[in-house]
Amino acid sequence: MDLKIRQLSKHYASVAALDAVDLDVESGELVALLGPSGSGKTTLLRVIAGLLHPDSGRVLFGDDDATRLSLRERNVGFVFQHYALFKHMTVAENIAFGLRSRPRRRRPDKAAIARRVDELLTLIQLPEFGGRYPEQLSGGQKQRVALARALAIDPTVLLLDEPFGALDAKVRVELRRWLRRLHEQTGQTTLFVTHDQEEALELADRVVVLKDGRIEQVGTPDEIYREPASAYVFDFIGRANVLGGRIDGGHFVVDGHALRLPAVAGNDGDGDAQLYVRPHDIAVVAEDAGLRAEVVAVHRRADRITLELRVEGHAKPWELDWSAASDAAVPAAGSGIGLQLQRYRIYPARSAD
Repeated sequence: MDLKIRQLSKHYASVAALDAVDLDVESGELVALLGPSGSGKTTLLRVIAGLLHPDSGRVLFGDDDATRLSLRERNVGFVFQHYALFKHMTVAENIAFGLRSRPRRRRPDKAAIARRVDELLTLIQLPEFGGRYPEQLSGGQKQRVALARALAIDPTVLLLDEPFGALDAKVRVELRRWLRRLHEQTGQTTLFVTHDQEEALELADRVVVLKDGRIEQVGTPDEIYREPASAYVFDFIGRANVLGGRIDGGHFVVDGHALRLPAVAGNDGDGDAQLYVRPHDIAVVAEDAGLRAEVVAVHRRADRITLELRVEGHAKPWELDWSAASDAAVPAAGSGIGLQLQRYRIYPARSAD
């Protein structure tokens, strides 16, 4: 089932949690809603579910307007961060709950419900756990059961609100990879909310980046990471070094440096600008052959070496990822080096968010 959001707005007092949001999700897509706290991602998910009513706009499932329908009428599957399993019910009873709660005319018989529960226990790789209670499960197992319960009703769309937020880092990685495989098996139209950029980029077919109730960019993970549409998206996704300068005659220049770089398309006219570059898109060259910097510290983390830099004339420290496979000696703290920017983006200057 495809999902269409049209001019959706929701206000709390004078604050716009959603501001005329438009979004199309194709049938079978796995889409991440990504943004910091207060960006509107959970509000959007809850409006889609029917847990909140918008001030204006529409929610369409296919061609059907679901805007004024209740959660039950929309038949969505919703998975919360903290599982929301019924402690007094077994795993099998939790999974069957949505089916057993249907009106009598739409409720499957007991045998059909039992078969559906067995199918889902196998799908979530917990076939022997039907008789256990939630307190007997690990956090990752609880979240699998919560997903099975949401899938049991054959939902119009599956909505996940920070589904891995309560889990430790290792379990998060394992479970999100499992979820991706599960999605490929079921083909269920799915939206999930996260503030974790790595999670969104690994899991989703497309990523929706939100800020202050508006969509900043929609694209594939590769598009979002490599072609950020704004300084905000660049800064929010991954790590970023920022350098202030100006565009002059189609080039980015920095006072006090022999730096003159072609300004990328989309920067019309001269004026103040900011250059954004990722730590792994910088090469070290001779001090007089690039952007001058001093090595402040060398940080070693397992197989990654990061140089902390002070760029001449720039207050905030930079980071540079040094290849552990490099045969060259790692510059020592206090060394002067030159920086060659291999891939970068330039945007009009903005005030700090």
